Amino acid sequence: MSIEELEHTADVRMRVRAPTLEELFSEAGRALMMVMYGSPGEGKRTMNVSVSGHDLESLMHAFLSELLFLSEVEGMVFSDAEVILRNYTIEGTVKGESFNPDVHSAGQGVKGISFSGLSIVHEQGSYILDVIFDV
Repeated sequence: MSIEELEHTADVRMRVRAPTLEELFSEAGRALMMVMYGSPGEGKRTMNVSVSGHDLESLMHAFLSELLFLSEVEGMVFSDAEVILRNYTIEGTVKGESFNPDVHSAGQGVKGISFSGLSIVHEQGSYILDVIFDV
């Protein structure tokens, strides 16, 4: 599994790789937290999450948008997601910790998840996500 930042003119473009789709969703959530807070949190608190889409890309958009919303509203910095993917629906649990400005201030504000450039491909035994975070 890997997370890397790619060049982009105005926003933050990330590439995430994982061996399974479930792990790709979890790693994508970690990538979002890295952009927002500099590092993911620790898994002390848990929250349930459930989102649907009409294809993998819309499902990923819905999942990351839900994490962004929960992070802002609940004041959580997520570290991990244990999810099950069925018929373009994700259900599971996200883990993290409460936001602490002394620990989580190395990132930048994310306004949303862009549909532009969002893609998921499967090649050479890995799933690869390209996603742009609007900052």
